[in-house]
Order: sequence, then C-alpha cells, then structure tokens
Amino acid sequence: MNKIFETPLYPYARHPDQDATPPARRKVVIVGAGPVGLAAAIDLAQQGVEAVVVDDNDKVSFGSRAICFAKRPLEILDRLGCGQSMVDKGVQWNTGKVFFDDRKVFEFNLLPEDGHRRPAFINLQQYYFEQYLVERVRELEADGAPIELRGGNRVREITQHADHVTLGIDTPDGPYDLEADWLIACDGAGSPLRAMMGLDFVGRVFEDNFLIADVVMDAGFPTERWFWFDPPFNRGQSALLHKQPDGVWRIDLQLGWDIDKEEEKKPENVIPRLKAMLGDDVEFELEWVSIYTFQCRRMERFRHGRVLFAGDAAHQVSPFGARGANSGLQDTDNLCWKLGLVIDGTAPETLLDSYDAERIQAADENILNSSRSTDFITPKSDISRIFRDAVLDLAEHHAFARPLVNSGRLSVPAVHDGSPLAGDDALPAAPARTRPGAPCPDAPAGDGFLLDQLGERFILLTLGAEAPDALSESGVVARRVALDVDGNAHAALRERYLGDAPAAVYLVRPDQHVVARWPAYDESATRAAIRRALGLE
Repeated sequence: MNKIFETPLYPYARHPDQDATPPARRKVVIVGAGPVGLAAAIDLAQQGVEAVVVDDNDKVSFGSRAICFAKRPLEILDRLGCGQSMVDKGVQWNTGKVFFDDRKVFEFNLLPEDGHRRPAFINLQQYYFEQYLVERVRELEADGAPIELRGGNRVREITQHADHVTLGIDTPDGPYDLEADWLIACDGAGSPLRAMMGLDFVGRVFEDNFLIADVVMDAGFPTERWFWFDPPFNRGQSALLHKQPDGVWRIDLQLGWDIDKEEEKKPENVIPRLKAMLGDDVEFELEWVSIYTFQCRRMERFRHGRVLFAGDAAHQVSPFGARGANSGLQDTDNLCWKLGLVIDGTAPETLLDSYDAERIQAADENILNSSRSTDFITPKSDISRIFRDAVLDLAEHHAFARPLVNSGRLSVPAVHDGSPLAGDDALPAAPARTRPGAPCPDAPAGDGFLLDQLGERFILLTLGAEAPDALSESGVVARRVALDVDGNAHAALRERYLGDAPAAVYLVRPDQHVVARWPAYDESATRAAIRRALGLE
C-alpha cells in the first residue's frame, strides 16, 4: 500500500512572521494546501506576486480522492510547470463504456480528433497531484520566487478591513496574526473560512450515498471508464470502475439513502460487495474507503471584498463527471492573472468582479450537468426509472438514444459567453468553438503545439494576417504569435481557428481564453478589446 500520505511534505517550522509587531503584511495569503490552493500560489508566484499558503495539515491528502483530470486542466498545469509529471505518472484514457445489467450498451471516445498535446483524461491519485504541486513550489522557492508553504498553521479567525484582511493563526508554538492584502479561500467543501464569514451554499443535496473503494489488484480490465446501471452485483443501483497507477482501481458503488455510513465502511461489509463485483478468485487489498453524498451547491458570490473563494470552498458537484478538482483549477486559472494585474496597479479592483461572473457561470453549468447526471443515475420515481431503463435499452441498438444516456457528463471547459470582458466577434466564418469567451483549443503549430505559445500574457495570435510584433495599451503589452496556415501540416489550425475565413487575428487572455477576433488587424479595435479585458471599458 502506498504510504505517501503519511510523509510530511511541508512540516511546521517557526516563521519570523510569528514574532512580528505589528503583524506582517503579505500580498496574498491562500488558505488550503490542496490542489486548488497550491495551483493558485504557483500561478501568482510565476507572475512575481508574493503568495503564502497556510494549512493546518503538513502532508498530502489521505486517499486518492479526486482521480480524473481532464485535458483543459492538464493544459493549465503545463503552464504551471507540472503537467508533464502528471501525464507521465497518470493512466491515460479516452474511451468510456456504459453497461446495463450485464450487457454493454455502447462506448464513446472523448477525444475523437488528433492534434492535441494532452489526452482527454488521465487518472491519477490526488496525493500524487499534490506531491507534484509541492515539488513545483520547492522549485520556485529555490529560484527565488515569492512563494511560501506553511504547514501546521490553522486559521482561527479572519477580520476584513477596507484594504486588507487580518488572520488569526494557531500553530504548535502558539497563535499569531498575519495580514494579507488579498485572501484566497481554498479550504475545501467544509470551508472553515466560509463559516467564519457567516456564508453558506445554495443548491441541492441528493438523497443517495456512494461507496468509494480504492483497491490494489492485478486485474485485466482495459484502461477505460466503465459504468454500470443496475448490474447483477449491485441490483437496483449503479457502479463505476476506473484504473489508476500502481495497480490501484477506483470502484464506486451506489448504496442508497437509508444506510449506516460507519457500518458500510467497515472492511467486513465492503469486501463482500467487491467480491460480488470482481469474483471470489480476484485477490485485492483495500487502500482507501469512503462514503459520499451527492451535493450540487455553490456560494451566491465567490468574491467578498478582499476574500476570494475558489474550488470546493466555493462550489460542490457530485463526482460523476469529474467536475470538482477540474473546475477548481479553472477557477484559479481565471482568478490569478486578474489578481496579478490588480495588485500591480494595471487593472482596477472591479476586474475581480469578472471572476465572480465568469466562474459562477461555470459553476452553474457544472451544477446543471451534474444534477442531470445524478437524476439519471438515481431516478426519483418509478416513472423516471422506467424512462431511464427504456433509454438504456434503446441505446444498445439505436444511435439516436445514446446522447440521452447520462452516466456523468464528463468535464469540459466553460465558454464565458456574455462575459463582461469579451470583445468583438467579427469573424462569422470562423468556428464557434473559438468565439470570444472560449478557451483556445490546442493544435500542432511549428515544431510543437499552439498552447505552448499562449498564456501568461496577452497575445495577438495571427493566422495568415499581418500585425505589429507588440502592442502596448493601458499598461500591458500584447505580443504577437504569427502562425502559418498553409499546407496539410496546418489543417488543424485552419479547422479550429479559421473555418471558411482566409485569415484571422485573435486577442487571447493570459488564461488562454479568447477576448476577440477579427478578419484582419485593426489597431483601434484591438486597443479597445484590451481595455475591455482589463475592466477599463
């Protein structure tokens, strides 16, 4: 059994801030050293923004927890410097299969087109993910980046002021106060910070429970996502099977609502369920067991003055669809470039209101999809179950029914339609997938891939069009990335960014989302789009 979660990676050490009078002031304090908090700190530090992460823990999370990481978050992690470690260790997969009773209904491919650097999904235990993020923090520290990770620091209370936040922190050496210009709350679904501020979620709690069991075994199942409705080994319920590294397999079994959770987690009750699924002749070892209840909820607002909530602290969804950690990483991707520009004085504080607008839109989209999945997986009435089962029967033989099967609509990045930062869409012949508000899809470009050339700053992406090498506007410099679109080698670029247009100019945000696009370079329009993306118009 893997013991990585028993090893302190950021043990408590006394810091000079604990003796500071008056309290030390830091630019950004992040509460929570999970994946979302660490990603936020890395993102800010790479911009040169001071980021201090505090957590009452000193090691990675116990158990595999989140395991499915989608293509878009992997692209974000490439920019943060640890995407390759994730892919190297993770189990890559594109194919999913859906079963009803004991027969396969259909299968699907989540990445049917070529020309992407990253796979549709990888499976990787969360403790590895957190380890790679901590290692990246240490790399940045060694390079002199303004980033700190303080274990054994529990936030006891917070007080908001007009221009900062004061945190009361408990440590093994006693309490101290720390001030932050900005506070990012990444302290999980149970968020103590949210409770300290008297805030809560709105949404639904579903009346059902699922058993998660991570088992170590030598099994011959393929590297695919398998989902069962009403399987012989769990009648009237559902089940899910995923492969992870190190011979670990994730199994989810629906249990129903009226259960004794503590009893169900005992090995003597878990093991017979697993044997019924796997067969008596399969040897396995339990690595981690937990029970969860579906919740599809969010805060009404993610920004509260100088406190910004991200990840599970801001929103929760049921795990089918892999929308938890994946959406949390997209929260920080959206937030940190904006916060960096606010801190350096380039953008007004009101730019952060667009974080609220865009990521609430994304959370609502995730909650809608997750709620629909949950309603399909766990019908709430006899007639709903009859409809669900009829759809499954039809899907085995008829393609029209397969889109109706919902075993967990898998995570896709949000397109921020209607964003206050979105500019012109003056390229009607181009594909909708690259409209303003959309994340840029990857494609082969030169000797590598397009997304390797985007991010961290504003980019003028030109495809068969002329433009200056750089444009300075309102304190930011948009640098040009010029790409050839002639020949078969650039077919993916043309298909994803041009469509029927002969040429195009895109303005791309630091988080690789499209601001605006035009058929040719227009300096006045580009300047206006930059100002809009900075929250100045």
